Amino acid sequence: MPKDNFSTQAALYAKFRPKYPAELYDFVLTKVKSFETAWDCATGNGQVASHLSTIFQEVFATDISQKQLDNAHQADNIHYSIAQAEKTDFPDNTFDLITVGQAIHWFDFERFFQEVHRVAKPEAIFAAWGYGTLTIDNEKANVLFQDFYQEQIGEYWDAERRFIDEEYRSIPFPFEMKESPTFAMNYQWTLAELEGYLNTWSSVQKYIKIHHKNPVDDFIESLKAIYKSSDIFKVNFPVFMKMGDVK
Repeated sequence: MPKDNFSTQAALYAKFRPKYPAELYDFVLTKVKSFETAWDCATGNGQVASHLSTIFQEVFATDISQKQLDNAHQADNIHYSIAQAEKTDFPDNTFDLITVGQAIHWFDFERFFQEVHRVAKPEAIFAAWGYGTLTIDNEKANVLFQDFYQEQIGEYWDAERRFIDEEYRSIPFPFEMKESPTFAMNYQWTLAELEGYLNTWSSVQKYIKIHHKNPVDDFIESLKAIYKSSDIFKVNFPVFMKMGDVK
């Protein structure tokens, strides 16, 4: 059974998850040969599907969480449906582009790639990307954050989190790889925005279920020795990608 780690916090996910940089989309789209149909797999709140809908004639977006889809961006040419990544009802040779944002690490790789081969058109592009652990542009705050991520909450991450920490390098890739640049997501956040983002973490939700207490509360309180509630500080997420031709 696929893991659904995000239905519980679907509304927070839609509000606080960071947005992928425009430069990433621009680069991927330079490799696409036709703009008829795209599949955004594990679409979540439809962030990627929303962007693709401005480029492609039709976008098909799937997820295993109905609650995520209930919070997704709507557009006339986006078709949302519940489906596992590894098994869909799409016809063979359907898509010009297949994308996965911050989700491929949850998949059964062999079965998913078989599905990609099946539904991709000849010369289709496949792109999977993710983002790593944020850094805060303040040494003391960043030390506190890294301790929270690694020590306080570390054991509550699912094993698949290691693929994120390894920047997808250990995930197999049965396609003709294309070189891609590195990207980043840079934000100016308040403590409230950082708190909202951390509450989207599957590890935090797992901690809450076990201990009936939110560990984010104490962490945010510790940062109040550095920041006032109204202060704005910089955060950075490294973004990594695997992209290739499906042949």
